Amino acid sequence: MKLNELLKNIKPLQIVGDADVEVKGIHIDSRQIADGFLFVAMKGTQVDGHRFIGKAIELGAKSVLCEDMPEQVDGVTYVQVESTEDAVGKVATLFYGDPSSKLKLVGVTGTNGKTTIATLLFNMFRKLGFKCGLLSTVCNYIEDEAIPASHTTPDAIELNKLLARMVEKGCQYAFMECSSHAIHQKRIGGLKFAGGIFTNLTRDHMDYHKTVENYRNAKKAFFDGLPKSAFAITNADDKNGMVMVQNTKATVKTYSSRTMADFRAKLLECHFEGMYLEIDGREVGVQFIGKFNVSNLLAVYGTAVMLGQKPEDVLLVLSTLKSVSGRLEPIHSPEGYTAVVDYAHTPDALENVLRAIHEVLGGKGQVITVCGAGGNRDKGKRPLMAQEAVKQSDRVIITSDNPRFEEPQEIINDMLAGLDKQKLKKVISIVDRREAIRTACMMAQKGDVILIAGKGHEDYQEIKGVKHHFDDHEVVKEIFAQ
Repeated sequence: MKLNELLKNIKPLQIVGDADVEVKGIHIDSRQIADGFLFVAMKGTQVDGHRFIGKAIELGAKSVLCEDMPEQVDGVTYVQVESTEDAVGKVATLFYGDPSSKLKLVGVTGTNGKTTIATLLFNMFRKLGFKCGLLSTVCNYIEDEAIPASHTTPDAIELNKLLARMVEKGCQYAFMECSSHAIHQKRIGGLKFAGGIFTNLTRDHMDYHKTVENYRNAKKAFFDGLPKSAFAITNADDKNGMVMVQNTKATVKTYSSRTMADFRAKLLECHFEGMYLEIDGREVGVQFIGKFNVSNLLAVYGTAVMLGQKPEDVLLVLSTLKSVSGRLEPIHSPEGYTAVVDYAHTPDALENVLRAIHEVLGGKGQVITVCGAGGNRDKGKRPLMAQEAVKQSDRVIITSDNPRFEEPQEIINDMLAGLDKQKLKKVISIVDRREAIRTACMMAQKGDVILIAGKGHEDYQEIKGVKHHFDDHEVVKEIFAQ
């Protein structure tokens, strides 16, 4: 495709060189550039891509999209724009043939529940007989083909490439998580959404957004950008639910388990094997637990109905769906206690998971929580995580999560700083995560529940820039076998 065709949806400040040059590929990573590629110089949070323009040209780039013009501009075509972050999605969309307009793309945003909702929609629509794609934290899928995910939402070029492959494979629907980083960094710029879902909003990513208001506004920008032809489904039980959709052009629908809404549910019964719900006046058994999952399932139900599916067909499939890997996943021990592996890594998520466990226990049995906090991330939530764990647990073991480039003991100390002397009586700290889980298993008795929180589906621990294999499920099963 010619460069000038790719520039139709953006307004360059200037073009230096031949705009009729052929573009054979696009990339923001200079190491991935090949002959005839367009290199996009992005000013990232860690590294400025403008530093690698020379390297990209050495590897064969014939054109460069940038914000700052270099002193020498010989041999290749330069397109200067005000913001490459804003332009890259629009350019990538055209290069890959505007794939999001050729299928029904639904985005899910919020603090918790994104992975569950997007994955359940993907599984549901496949069971309803449609070809589908999924873009999620756990893994990206094009029908049965799994493509490992490195970010919750890929960059704009990778996104359009994946969507184009979905179209090529005949997918009619695609469901994707839209993280606040991706929305703020315009990674979803240029995509055409058929619908959007808001789950909830609690404290997260303060290391990036700095304030809760900035974080909320990043999420809200997704709904502000939805077209009139789209729908926006929002959680009426969350105080930010209606804020999200106050400026959207999309058709607004609400879901709730507590108040009047377009899609409503009531929890009738709850066990470790699942729940009985009433959704829009019909009873249905589901293989999930926890009131927060009632919200997730309602969002899935409402979205499917808005996409034209019959309510009775949706409920039938809903009853067959299983939980996403690492989300409230129970593993039963031979001794009669249960370990629950969950991804909960925010105070709110931890509160929801512990509440779900208590709903099932009904006062019988104790709760032992094993949790930590990630390194090089929002430090402010560390004491809050410890407070939430202590509030709803009989014993708490604070341990290492993904320390990244921080010292694990320092992260643990930050968590312990949120507890007074009385609360500290419930707590021990063990840096080694395997030993922490083993200790929890030694403490547990018949009828108790151990919550192992923070990593869920992840099968690694990131320490000093290296990912070491570590899977909470595997560790629990090994301990049970011994």
